[in-house]
Amino acid sequence: NMEREFIAERQKGLQAYLDVITSHHILSNCELVKKFLDPNSYSVNYTEIALQHVSMFFRSEPKWEVVEPLKDIGWRIRKKYFLMKIKNQPKERLMLSWADLGPDKYLSDKDLQYAVKLLSSCSHPYIYKITFATANESSALVIRPFSEKGTLKDLIYKAKPKDPFLKKYCNPKKIQGLELQQIKTYGRQILEVLKFLHEKGFPYGHLHAANVMLDGDTCKLLDLENSLLGLPSFYRSYFSQFRKINTLESIDVHCFGHLLYEMTYGRPPDTIPVDSFPPAPSVFVVSVLESILTCEAMKNGMPTVSRLLQMPLFSDVLLTNSEKPQFKVPTKLKEALKTSKECIEKRLTEEQKLIHQHRRLTRAQSHHGSEEEKKKRKILARKKSKRSAYESGEEHSAKYSNSNNSGASSIPPAPPPPPLPPAAPPPSTEVPMQPSPQPAISASRGALLSSIQNFQKGTLKKTQTCDYSAPRIS
Repeated sequence: NMEREFIAERQKGLQAYLDVITSHHILSNCELVKKFLDPNSYSVNYTEIALQHVSMFFRSEPKWEVVEPLKDIGWRIRKKYFLMKIKNQPKERLMLSWADLGPDKYLSDKDLQYAVKLLSSCSHPYIYKITFATANESSALVIRPFSEKGTLKDLIYKAKPKDPFLKKYCNPKKIQGLELQQIKTYGRQILEVLKFLHEKGFPYGHLHAANVMLDGDTCKLLDLENSLLGLPSFYRSYFSQFRKINTLESIDVHCFGHLLYEMTYGRPPDTIPVDSFPPAPSVFVVSVLESILTCEAMKNGMPTVSRLLQMPLFSDVLLTNSEKPQFKVPTKLKEALKTSKECIEKRLTEEQKLIHQHRRLTRAQSHHGSEEEKKKRKILARKKSKRSAYESGEEHSAKYSNSNNSGASSIPPAPPPPPLPPAAPPPSTEVPMQPSPQPAISASRGALLSSIQNFQKGTLKKTQTCDYSAPRIS
């Protein structure tokens, strides 16, 4: 069926279908969707590239061995995972993650390699331990213990850690939030580790439920290397819409709002900002969410981590872990991290400015093309047409009246003489004819024409002609 109406209807249906897919946060980041919409930009096979880098790594570190690839357990296209083991400890399982460098990588290669290696020395009760980490000029490789219990997101969605990301989280069978005590404890632990990183001047910006590992009743933060590698945040498409969220600290707080909502209701928010919240286990939960995810919060800016820790939901939580945090960052690297953080924030600000300008333009075009606006323009056009017609009619009658009144008494000046010829003609015996002046445009023209039309030959007087051209003979 190639009828125009049928094709137009199918196009509308396809566009509506694509709008639904691209508005879904997890589906829009899916590799299959991106390849369908933009095949040229996503033609590289990153699984093969990851295997090449991992194979090169094993040549220099022969004690490691791959058990199996963990296909699509993460949401990033350029990040791949492998289940590992140590040859002399075959029962212990580890997870290797390989990632390409991202657009926000501003550290020099030397500083990047040093910072990534430093991660394995970080010791904190709420940071997941890194066994080994290394980086080169194009990518990084990190090895951690593998947890059969999975992440906080696996707990919320009742999912298996090894299953693909889409299968686990895109369409959950049962939606159920956590208990109030879990929300309070996990929230307090996450805020404590964010505060620690902010005080150390270490940028993060990658908080979400799948980046929080569960170890018993303790939450531990994952993927500290992401900000060093310049990878985009999971929630970037959200906070890039709001110009008040322009620092990595405010990004962490905004992401914490998403995480708290997911812990409370068992699913992510439908839209950001959130207009109203469903019933929650405590009014204190809603007060924290309102301070982060509402329209007013987006306009006024995010609260600090310290402010959130003082709110009633978290202030009375007792932390039993007595492990002392250790993470020494050299002064030189601190300066490099500070510069990198400023560059990341500057790029975000520029992106937010472009989004704001595009939104204003789209809004103006939408308003200009609305039915109400079209009607207004038609009415104005009609009024303008009537007014111009009325004014032109008045002007025409005024001109006609002026010509009748002033034509007989005043003759307009003669037009300027014609321009001189470019070269003088040769001398001639004949007297050159003077150019006849153009008749003046006046009312006397009518009398002249009437005289010519009424001309009668009989009224002319007879005359005698004396011919003096004959020669005289004397």
